[in-house]
Amino acid sequence: MSRKHFGFNRDPFTKEIASDELFVSDGSKELHARLGHLIELRAIGLVTGESGSGKTSAARKMVDTLHKGLYRALYVPLSTGNVMDMYKTIAWELGLPTERSRAALFKQIRAEVTRLAIDARTRPVLIVDEAHHLRSDVLEDLRLLTNYQMDGENRLTLLLLGQPELRRRVNMAVHEALNQRIVERYHLGAMTREELGLYVEHLLRLAGTELPLFEPQAVESLFQATHGLPRKVNLLAHHALLVGAIAKAKTISAEHVQAALPEVS
Repeated sequence: MSRKHFGFNRDPFTKEIASDELFVSDGSKELHARLGHLIELRAIGLVTGESGSGKTSAARKMVDTLHKGLYRALYVPLSTGNVMDMYKTIAWELGLPTERSRAALFKQIRAEVTRLAIDARTRPVLIVDEAHHLRSDVLEDLRLLTNYQMDGENRLTLLLLGQPELRRRVNMAVHEALNQRIVERYHLGAMTREELGLYVEHLLRLAGTELPLFEPQAVESLFQATHGLPRKVNLLAHHALLVGAIAKAKTISAEHVQAALPEVS
């Protein structure tokens, strides 16, 4: 309904957006630079942020900029299981058969990482999303999986993405060995008020309109209700557009945003 009413060529606040169209905030720009440094070092990185802050989108954008012939991205979206579950997921990402024993899987993954790094001249990048859900033994085995120091060089980049509690867990004494090996740490914060306004304009422009569709007070209402978290902004702005379309309004006011709040609470 809102697409037809406002003349959009696509839904402006959809999560289906190409990585090269993502809005670049100051935080995401710094994160992108840090991830580039991490991959060059082939080390371990830790990125935290509130749910909906854009961590996964930032990682996706980074992966899409990597040369497909030089890098192999392995993405684990969520693992609440044990070490075997994690190993099986990584093996599947590598196109390997899943062995029955933990030791065999560990050896098989290490051998394939070595083959990629040495023979195929390809750098594997392992991204584990929602890492705050990982069990302690899984976190420890992921560290062991990256430990190629006896061979003189790192061969596997490991990027852990998670909510703020992940940083607290990694700082615990039981994970001291992992903590010492993390070379990049970054907390992706929410957008500022100014950035949120630019973000809304950016998405509306991608949807085919240059008009200042959201009134200044509507943008302020969006910020107050979402605290600048992109996922919450998208959801509330989407419903505010529906409210405005039903009312046959030409612009979105703060009242439309407030009326949409019950839909996202």
